[in-house]
This record gives sequence, C-alpha cells and structure tokens, in this order.
Amino acid sequence: MAKVKITLVKSTNSANKNHIATVEALGLRKIGQSVEKESNDAILGMVRSVAHLVKCEEV
Repeated sequence: MAKVKITLVKSTNSANKNHIATVEALGLRKIGQSVEKESNDAILGMVRSVAHLVKCEEV
C-alpha cells in the first residue's frame, strides 16, 4: 500500500474537541511535526475531517 505524509500546519487551540482528538490520534502534537501512515480508508477519513489543520501528501 502507499504511504501518506501528514503534517500539522495549524494550531488546534481553537479547534473542536473532536478535531483535536483526531489530530492526536494521527500522532501529531506540534505544528510542523510530520508522520507517515499507511494509506487506508480510516486514515484518509481522519485526514479529510481535519483537512483545514493538516497537509497531506503521498510518499
């Protein structure tokens, strides 16, 4: 499967509680931090729900 690189680009300070939990579940803590995850429906759905906070690119 393909991998995606997910980077937190905006702060979660004023975000919805569900969005904060999603960002933390992706493994992101600080702005600028990146993680690589397998590209599956669950991960892509999480990225789609917090698309305004993260940047996603295929690796």
